[in-house]
Amino acid sequence: MHLFRTQLTHHRYAAVLITALALALGLLTAGPPPDAYAADNGRWSVFPAKTGKDGRDGKAGKKAANGKAHRAYFQMKADPGRTVRDKVTVSNLAKEPVTFLLYAADAYNTPRDGGFAVREPTEKQRSVGVWTRLARSEVTVPAGGRTTVPFTVAVPRTASPGDHPGAVIALDKRVARAKGTGVGIRQAVGARIYLQVNGERRPGLSVQDVHFDYEVPLLPGFGKDATVTYTLVNNGNVQLEPRVDLKAKGLFGRTSFDSAGNKLPAELMPGQRVRITQKWAAPPPLDWGNVELTASDKGGELVESGSTAYRTVNWGVLVTLVLVVLVLIVGVVVRRHRARSAVRS
Repeated sequence: MHLFRTQLTHHRYAAVLITALALALGLLTAGPPPDAYAADNGRWSVFPAKTGKDGRDGKAGKKAANGKAHRAYFQMKADPGRTVRDKVTVSNLAKEPVTFLLYAADAYNTPRDGGFAVREPTEKQRSVGVWTRLARSEVTVPAGGRTTVPFTVAVPRTASPGDHPGAVIALDKRVARAKGTGVGIRQAVGARIYLQVNGERRPGLSVQDVHFDYEVPLLPGFGKDATVTYTLVNNGNVQLEPRVDLKAKGLFGRTSFDSAGNKLPAELMPGQRVRITQKWAAPPPLDWGNVELTASDKGGELVESGSTAYRTVNWGVLVTLVLVVLVLIVGVVVRRHRARSAVRS
């Protein structure tokens, strides 16, 4: 099972002490291992309630020994104006009762690495976070027990077609103090929701702002690692799983760098943009050319490209070296010419 963390901070003032409130979310990735059914942090887990005999979703479900199906996440389809009903289960793995706040939130990609994150409870929600209503907003789960809570997702008639990701989250009401600091920490775990509103599906992908960054050294071979930075934009209404191939072609068409099959930690969600930095370790000391980037979706239907020029040589140093070599050559020629003249005389 793969977990990720995203943080939000909120400052409270008590006398002169500033307490930071950090919310950590552990949510399942899109492709969990077959035996992973719940998002958890070792103390509690959140997951879709077991479905009927065949499972509510053939892709997300796996038949259990008792005839019911486990689901790793919520996968839903609905027409605008329709309501979807489901249930979420919170399991308490601790040895004491725990009270949780339950809420739903929209999902988004973290701008720097493309990870799956959700909106803060105080942020404005626009889709799943607004449309979802839980039967209970607070539950106390006994030690080693579990509680199942029904909820509805009421899709408005004006909802735009396409994919709307989000999550149902269980937040521990307790504030734990980080050891040796005045910082308070609250943790949360959530189960993802993948809601597809029926209608025209318009996949869209673009590559923007490809940039090569390298601190060119004074002497060739003494430079640090280079980086290639680019932005992936989902300008459609369909969730994507882009793959990025990078290739740098230098002098005489030689391939100086080749990095294929790079992927984001999570799907690229509609309307999201992610700025990615790819490390280029030990680039060649005397080289220049172009970095070519190709981004394609999992199905291969979308292919976009971008490029940028690069160089790893200091032109000033190179010109100086060339001039020095020319001066040496001229000096040798002059000396030989003088030597011949002296012999003739």
